[in-house]
Amino acid sequence: MKHTLPNLEYQYDALEPHIDKETMEIHHTKHHQAYVTKLNQALENQEAFKEKELEALMASLEELPQEVYWAVRNNGGGHYNHRLFWKFLSPQGGGKPTGKLLEAIEKTFGSFEAFQESFNKAATTRFGSGWAWLILNKNKELEVTSTPNQDNPLMDGNDILLGLDVWEHAYYLKYQNKRPDYIHAWWNVVNWDYVSQRYESFQ
Repeated sequence: MKHTLPNLEYQYDALEPHIDKETMEIHHTKHHQAYVTKLNQALENQEAFKEKELEALMASLEELPQEVYWAVRNNGGGHYNHRLFWKFLSPQGGGKPTGKLLEAIEKTFGSFEAFQESFNKAATTRFGSGWAWLILNKNKELEVTSTPNQDNPLMDGNDILLGLDVWEHAYYLKYQNKRPDYIHAWWNVVNWDYVSQRYESFQ
């Protein structure tokens, strides 16, 4: 099975002015495509793993032969994370979630604003490259966390609800070194409908 670059559900300029067209196009066609290409190369001679679905592959990394472990972890993680990331964004996004997800956020964090503050801190303080996440942990509790590089919470058996790419390639053309400005803008395009669907599917 060859892994492939997914099509976006919106145009590259659809998230303007919050995320610019040039960043989206380069991020999708260059960075994400590179992860897909390198993942396929790493799995080329791995018959036991090349037919696995991406999610199953991420959940079984420790079974990989050592010679391809890091290539699959890094590039498979990059492919998986970005495949989700595009769905976490929407031109009709922003605002707050509703229903069961909002109730769970308010119960866990006290308020939606307190959740945002916690998420912002995780995204801002993630040193170097990585991701910030809202997850449903193994105890079925909401939790904000972050991971380095292209690691993700699925690798540790947690369910991902929302993720933000804080690698510089995700924002540098527009925001330069001002990561907090990028994070602030990103809230305006969060696809809460999709995040809520994920939350309910994990119940």
